[in-house]
Amino acid sequence: MTKKEQGGVFYGTAAYFMWGILPVYWKLLDTISAQELLAHRVFWSFWFMLLLMVFSRKWNFFMKNAREVIRRPKTILAFFALSLLISANWFIFIWAVNVGKVVETSLGYYINPLISIVLGVVVLKERLGKIHVISFFLALVGVLILTFAYGQFPWISFALALSFGIYGLIKKMVVMDSASGLTIETMFVMPVALIYLAVLAVKGGGSFLSGSWSVDLLLVGSGAVTALPLLFFAKGVQRIPLYLMGFLQYIAPSLMLILGVFLYKEPFGTVRLVAFTFIWGALVLFSLSSVKWTHVRQRDKTA
Repeated sequence: MTKKEQGGVFYGTAAYFMWGILPVYWKLLDTISAQELLAHRVFWSFWFMLLLMVFSRKWNFFMKNAREVIRRPKTILAFFALSLLISANWFIFIWAVNVGKVVETSLGYYINPLISIVLGVVVLKERLGKIHVISFFLALVGVLILTFAYGQFPWISFALALSFGIYGLIKKMVVMDSASGLTIETMFVMPVALIYLAVLAVKGGGSFLSGSWSVDLLLVGSGAVTALPLLFFAKGVQRIPLYLMGFLQYIAPSLMLILGVFLYKEPFGTVRLVAFTFIWGALVLFSLSSVKWTHVRQRDKTA
């Protein structure tokens, strides 16, 4: 493995590790409503990214990208959709973690690659191999087991997977570096977050600057813990093949599952074990198929 690939593995692992332990961060703020946490996450993410652009000397590059977005109405709509989707994903994740649904959030990110398959087929007209079809139906069996066993559809998991899946689909269509893209996405919803936080402060119901310096630091830090894994991910995906990044992505939901079961003592009985086994089996088949497809494609290119 080259130094470039080693660096890619490091950045990719760091990104997914940070995403995996993120529930611990939000649990430290579980006395604050999910709406207020989301507003702080959007607000501080925007300013963190803006400062990053200045200190990394990418300000002119960012302004160039921003002007290109403004000139194209379709691109404006795309970024508006991206901002709504990522905000919805963040809100559902924060709310789910703070009401004791960490295991369900892990399920959402386990099935996210399979949701991406469906979106690719339906929207981009991509063709599926037999292994992909088998993987999809194995995961479907797991979801159906959970649905029938608990008497309700695992909507938290699917809302997370679907919102992030559609977000990824639009990101694929809008070509822009991740740092500029995230800054513009948060810029679209930052004014709403600012107004919400201002109203809370006027009414005396806000948590920021209310007397706890530790809470204030955690709220400000939400910008960094949001942006850093995304930036590490971007660095990683530029250095290693996508199939390897695909393997690394299971670090995050696996850590969430471990946290939910062993740290936060969420129930994980036989039914959930059987359902997750079907989903894990689907992911193993999906990943192995992706590796084989990548090797075949590389062989064809060099032939």
